[in-house]
Amino acid sequence: MRRWRLQNLLFTLCIALSCVRSAAELIRVSGYEGREVQVSCPYGEGYESYEKYLCKNDCGSDDVLIKTTEAKKNRYSIHDDEQNRVFTVTISDLRRTDAGKYWCGVTRTGKDLYTEVMLEVGRDSCCDHSTKVQRYEESSVSFSCPYESEYQNSLKYICRGNQPSTCLQHALISSDTKQKGQFTLTDDMESRKFTVTITSLTQNNSGSYLCGVHGNTGLDVFSAFELEVKDFQQTSTVMSTINVVPTFTVVEPVRSQATPIPGKEIKDATLFYSVVFIVPALLLILTFALVIIYKYKCYKVRGAGGNMNRNKTKTAETEEVISVSDIYQNQDVVYSKQRTSEPQSACQHHDDAGEAEQDSVYQNDTTTDDIYCNQISIIANRR
Repeated sequence: MRRWRLQNLLFTLCIALSCVRSAAELIRVSGYEGREVQVSCPYGEGYESYEKYLCKNDCGSDDVLIKTTEAKKNRYSIHDDEQNRVFTVTISDLRRTDAGKYWCGVTRTGKDLYTEVMLEVGRDSCCDHSTKVQRYEESSVSFSCPYESEYQNSLKYICRGNQPSTCLQHALISSDTKQKGQFTLTDDMESRKFTVTITSLTQNNSGSYLCGVHGNTGLDVFSAFELEVKDFQQTSTVMSTINVVPTFTVVEPVRSQATPIPGKEIKDATLFYSVVFIVPALLLILTFALVIIYKYKCYKVRGAGGNMNRNKTKTAETEEVISVSDIYQNQDVVYSKQRTSEPQSACQHHDDAGEAEQDSVYQNDTTTDDIYCNQISIIANRR
């Protein structure tokens, strides 16, 4: 009886130790949003034909995500490599909420075997800070990428773009190759930084770069750079254009997307001042021409009016001369009548002297009326 109890105790202790050992193992897995991640779960010899599964949280019946008997379920798929005694679960379309604790389980009689899994999900973009660098064509540039001491023996690499999830597989160069084309990588472990140098720069080298350090566990560590490669010849032309601005000689450089064109600003200013000064001058000339035309027309009108006035004046003078001559003729008639009446009055009888004298005076008055009428006629003609 005691022997049986001792064997039972040893069996229970072995099971307990086995469970503790399995639970003590921790598998760390990391991935990026929108991508997929694979969780590899090893198991011991003798369990090749047993059912395997992946569960989350307390690993109750409702927490089982997928089993080897299902192959695929929702965003999860599973494959069991019995030869290497590893089953692998793939989680696709990762989300930030997928991060957390999982369990790799092996179904058996009694208590199942479990291995803890910790999943980390990161953003597939980098980074909050980016170092900006400017260089000219045909020159070189070096990116200095620091890292922590725990990554001294880790793989270092550099890629283009800002997506950490694909950076390693699209690496331009890594610490395994050291030299590749125009890229060179050197790793200074003492100062804990690696340097990537790009030679013979062209404008095609402009863009975003990521320096990456591949960790054995967890997400890779990155530092970001923004490189702008300028056209040296174009920059020289721009500088020469700026120097000759005071002489108003405009040299228009070759245009590109990244370089402003100061010559265009000078042309715009010249055009502006030309409009400001030329337009008023043209308006002044036009106004002056209109004034001359107006004066010329007025001169012709006045000339015609003056000729008419002079003709009227000559006519009036002629009429006045004629009227004056009429007055003199009338006066001659009066005088002649007076002379004729005097001999007649001398020859008449003394008795008729008074009456003859009155008749002569009456005739003189009549002649005077004629002279007055002629004067009125002259004044009317003048008017």
